Amino acid sequence: MDDRTLIRLLRRDPDAGLRAALQGYGPLVKAILMRVLPRDPREVEEGMADAFVALWRRAAELERDRTPVRPWLAVTARHIAIDRYRALRRQSTLSLDDGLGETLADLNAFDRLGSEAEALAGALVAGMDQPDREIFLRKYYLLQPTKEIAAALNMTVSAVNTRLSRGRDRLRRQLEEKGVHRHV
Repeated sequence: MDDRTLIRLLRRDPDAGLRAALQGYGPLVKAILMRVLPRDPREVEEGMADAFVALWRRAAELERDRTPVRPWLAVTARHIAIDRYRALRRQSTLSLDDGLGETLADLNAFDRLGSEAEALAGALVAGMDQPDREIFLRKYYLLQPTKEIAAALNMTVSAVNTRLSRGRDRLRRQLEEKGVHRHV
């Protein structure tokens, strides 16, 4: 089902629209949530519910702006997962997986720049050549570990890390050229 049909179905018949959205995008949203909340399936389930309710509530806005559903849901799921993780962290002590704390800190610093900067960065990432674009999407949107990215793309971990480092530097320069500066 294409995005326009799904959005219209969500607006016309929310139950059927949510079933279709869950069927089409449920595995993606669940995978993103599980990268951040791997130890508590209830939190993942609640995060999924939050993401799809947000999709339903924003259906008119997504249709008006012609926003693609898949990336919107991926970013929304990532934000929900990080928010849930922070709430759980305040309630108790959770241990971070390898590199997850660093990635969450990077995302937190970037998120403070605002939605305009996020949209610009998203456009710059979308304009990257392959495999850099795929690496960035897997690392910062799907929150995949570097080792997993390297295996999926038939690369070494070192090559993935080098591409991430160079890509971050290039992205930072491009954002600064557009007037977006990181004040952390």
